[in-house]
Amino acid sequence: MPPPHPPPRGVAPAPAACPLFLLPRRSRRGLVLPAPSALSVAASHAHDALLLRRAADVADRSAGLTSPHPNFGCVIARPQFETDNAEAWVVGEGFLYAQGTPCAELLAAQEAGEHARGATAYLNLEPGDCYGDSTAVSSLVQAGITRAVVGLRHPLKHLRGKAIQSLRSEGIQVDVVGEDLHSKLFKEALKSCLTVNAPLLYRAAFRVPFSVLKYAMTADGKIAASSGHASWISGKASRGRVFQLRGRSDAVIVGGNTVRLDDPRLTARHVKGHVPVRIVMSQSLNLPEEANLWNVHDAYTIVATQRGARRDFQKKLALKGVEVVEFDMLNPRDVMSYCYDRGYLSVLWECGGNLAASAISASVIHKVYAFWAPKIIGGVNAPTPVGELGMNQMTQAIDLIDVSYEQIDRDMLMSGFIEPIPDLSPVIPSVDEIPSVDPEVSPYETNIISFYKTWDTFGAFSNFSPHPIHMPDENGDYFTWPTVEHYYQAHKFIGVDNPQAREIVQEIKLAKSPEEAARIGRTRQREFRELVQADWDSMKIDVMYRAIKCKFSTYSHLTGMLLSTAGSVLVESSPHDLFWGGGREGEGLNYLGRLLMQLRSEYLGTVQTTVEVGEPA
Repeated sequence: MPPPHPPPRGVAPAPAACPLFLLPRRSRRGLVLPAPSALSVAASHAHDALLLRRAADVADRSAGLTSPHPNFGCVIARPQFETDNAEAWVVGEGFLYAQGTPCAELLAAQEAGEHARGATAYLNLEPGDCYGDSTAVSSLVQAGITRAVVGLRHPLKHLRGKAIQSLRSEGIQVDVVGEDLHSKLFKEALKSCLTVNAPLLYRAAFRVPFSVLKYAMTADGKIAASSGHASWISGKASRGRVFQLRGRSDAVIVGGNTVRLDDPRLTARHVKGHVPVRIVMSQSLNLPEEANLWNVHDAYTIVATQRGARRDFQKKLALKGVEVVEFDMLNPRDVMSYCYDRGYLSVLWECGGNLAASAISASVIHKVYAFWAPKIIGGVNAPTPVGELGMNQMTQAIDLIDVSYEQIDRDMLMSGFIEPIPDLSPVIPSVDEIPSVDPEVSPYETNIISFYKTWDTFGAFSNFSPHPIHMPDENGDYFTWPTVEHYYQAHKFIGVDNPQAREIVQEIKLAKSPEEAARIGRTRQREFRELVQADWDSMKIDVMYRAIKCKFSTYSHLTGMLLSTAGSVLVESSPHDLFWGGGREGEGLNYLGRLLMQLRSEYLGTVQTTVEVGEPA
């Protein structure tokens, strides 16, 4: 066995090697902790606050990628006797890259290795146990962590306090800011923890996604010339910042005027990773036949409109791959409720003044980003960032809070919140019960268990869950697929005798997250229909069933979770996937829920048949 790696320069040796009289304080696990006299309480709090802010900064590296998960960051640190610089104490750190990837705590513990023993873990947010395996908690326990500092308890009711209690039951000292740590030194650290997960906190508190209004205007407050021409108001550096804002959002919203006048792409080009959905709000569907947004090669597009508007044009959009969603009365509040149902955490509004005013009046805008350019355009009829709000006196004006300013080349960026970041104990989002059919369940006493996103108790049932499966690849060799979704998307192209199809399979295999695998698979399917297996519609259910059966047989705790639902109808409550999910109003086929119930029945020995394939979606 090779000798253990030496500790980093200046890192104190493991506490067990120190004389007990120098380290008299012990945790409930019996491991020796640093003596309280080594640092004053104030200095200790200062170090804790600094490292907790670092955990929030680490978590922010994946902003926009983790949705629907929160942004998790973990920093593991051990005091060094040679320096008082807390940053130099760090022996490991990690963050959740995306849903379906290893958790922050596991990555930090792996990086710290043996140096994690006796160390403190700093967590911007209490870990969630969304996949039923407690990996976050067990990673810290097995690494030998003796203390954890937590910035925020989890905001979702069914996860709140669960991980903290689990850590304490393992003998780990857990200090929560505002509960166990009350120093004013934690004010900025707490603010960082709130800010990095503002989307989840707003969503949980207000039942709509966190919404940001962004606009660029001249020094005299115009967002375009009187003619409507607006390219470009801000400079290149500011436009680069806008790409970053898009990359942190689940969706970008514009109105019909923006499409007609600017023909935008609304992509996060030059920013790698997450690609937001583009949403166009138009009551009349008075939109051009050709537009950049109708090209769904790089990003998905949804058009929200009034029920019955231009049905012929709706069909044309559908043929281009654009999704059209009808509303009885199109307005920002209902569109945000729809985005909430789709699981979006953050939405960026890049619309004109009239739609911006309507969204502000509907109380769905929470933060503003205003880019000021040193230009004057003039014009009595030139549009302004926000239209009529019905305010007649300056005392009625909306005062932004927590305002900050940043110079970006020649431009100035001002940002501020309309609504403060909630720091509360919200309830888990409710899901309407969706009717389904299951031969094992009495139709008179039906219990519905819905799952879809990370906050659902049975989130482990999702095909995006981080459970690798060992199954054959295109060559018949066993391969460890990162998730069920990777396996499913790749099999659209496996078996097709074409070099390009094989390249697509490799691209999906290497996808860093199930979201990326799904985006690659769906995009390539739209682009190269001839490369998709000819009988894919009739075989996709069997492909998915083989994958989830392998997943549940591999992970015994998932099997136990599935069996615990006996007698209940399982519904994948995606509002937009009408094949695998239940749909927005129960119109979906819910095939993922059906397959899970089929598998449960096999485990219980009640049936031995397979689910029949319905009409292809």
